[in-house]
Order: sequence, then structure tokens, then C-alpha cells
Amino acid sequence: MKDQQGSNRISSGVIAAVAAAVVAVGGSVAWFTSQSNNTPTPSKPSQGVDQPAQPSTRQPSNEQTANVYWLRPKDKNIALVPQPVRVARVAAVRPNQALEAAFESLLAGPTEGTDSTTIPKGTKLLGLKADNNEVRVNLSEEFTSGGGSASMIGRVGQVVYTATSLNPKAQVYIDVNGKPLDILGGEGIELQQPLTRESFDKNYPL
Repeated sequence: MKDQQGSNRISSGVIAAVAAAVVAVGGSVAWFTSQSNNTPTPSKPSQGVDQPAQPSTRQPSNEQTANVYWLRPKDKNIALVPQPVRVARVAAVRPNQALEAAFESLLAGPTEGTDSTTIPKGTKLLGLKADNNEVRVNLSEEFTSGGGSASMIGRVGQVVYTATSLNPKAQVYIDVNGKPLDILGGEGIELQQPLTRESFDKNYPL
């Protein structure tokens, strides 16, 4: 009986020890699991954070570019070469502002040594109107003074190409002091208006 009771006591002690170990291990596992769940997962860096801004290659929407055309010797002929003029777009106030700025630059004369103009100094822009596919340019009387036929043709080409820089297919009317320019210069060059780039290249080669 004593041996049986001792055996029972041993068995009970072993069982208690094993149970305590199981409880301890279970508690550790539960604690580790809870700590793992509470550990924040590293988040991916958001796109674009601390990235240098890339320069924009697009032209600002509030600007408009027209071209001024100068004369430049090319082989045995003369070529019309463009020079861009950028101005702020204020369509509600001055819808023709870009072309007006281009003509002001044209009448002021070239700034680069390789380019030239045959438009006489003192020529002024009296008015400019661009509507649909038509451009009407009104110049002062100085436009018709001086030079021979080559000079006259060159200046007409400069006006036609500058006036059509925003719309290469547009038709151009040239007025002097508000009157259509039909005959140009002392040699009596007849202008068949309206002028286009195509008709100018065909009828008045430089």
C-alpha cells in the first residue's frame, strides 16, 4: 500500500511538472505570436518621395511662338530663315499678340550678323488682323521706298512668311497706309493678292 501510494505521488508530481511545462511553453508561444503581430511591417517608400523634380519639356500653355523671317545667302540664292519669337498668350485681350510681336521684331531688324533684311528702316506696323485662314498686314509708306526688284521681292517674302508662321496655309493681304499694295517699287512689281507661301515661291523666286 505504501509503495502504491508512493507511486501515485510520483505519478501525480510528474503529471504536474509536465502540465506546468506545457503551460509555460504555451505562454511563450502566445507572447511571441502577439509580439510578431504587433511588429509593424516595413512599408514601401511612396513613389516620388524625395525624388528630384524632372524639368518639363512641354511649352507652357500660356505662351505662343511665332517666327520672324530673315534673309540669308545660300549658294547663289537667298533663303528665308526663321527666328522664333515667344510671347505670353493673352487671347482675351490681344488675340494677334504673337504675330504683332513677330512683326515688331521684323521691322526692328535682325540681331545676328549672318541674317539681313530688305525692309526699309522706319517701316511701322499700322495694323494686323488674323482671322481664320486670312492675315491682313497694314504697313507704313516706308515699306515701299528704296531698293530694286530683288530687294522688293525679298521684303515681300519676309512679310508673307512671318504673317503665316502660325498658319503656313493662310492667305496674306498686304496694305500700305490702309490701301492694298498692288504695285511695288519703281520697277512696277505686280503683287497678285492674296499671297501665300506657295504662290510667293512660285511667282517671286528669290
